[in-house]
Amino acid sequence: MTETTNVVSVTRRIPAAASRIFAVLADPARHPEIDGSGMVRAALSAGPVREVGGSFVMAMHNDEMGDYEMTNHVVAYEQDRVIAWEPVMSAASREEDAADVGSPARHRWGYTLVSVGADLTVVTETFDCTESPEWLQQAVRGGQRWVDAMAATLEKLATVAAPASEP
Repeated sequence: MTETTNVVSVTRRIPAAASRIFAVLADPARHPEIDGSGMVRAALSAGPVREVGGSFVMAMHNDEMGDYEMTNHVVAYEQDRVIAWEPVMSAASREEDAADVGSPARHRWGYTLVSVGADLTVVTETFDCTESPEWLQQAVRGGQRWVDAMAATLEKLATVAAPASEP
């Protein structure tokens, strides 16, 4: 794990081709399979992400906020190398969260993939809340709140992206 103020990253070597890993990351329908936080429920948008400027909507849940939706705006995209998005709450089940619907929290989730062989890729997941309001930076402890979930995500990603074993 690496960190600076309000930016945390977790890195893992995954025994799969970068193209295979990227295909999972670019397909929101696959995100519930790899989510290490337990908050991602389902993709509400069809099809994979294909470019900067695109977006996808995810159904989410946590014990504090209940059910909610996040629209994720793609801010970085390099096929098989980089993908990142900035989430904005687009629906909330709690009345106290309604004021935050549509307001960017200015945080970013991203993945960087470095191929080190035909079937080996170094994957780094990064959470950056540098531009977020102070209340959010404090709530996520500068990103530290997500480190264990990020490690779990990369572990799940390694399982999901692994080539099927030969009989």
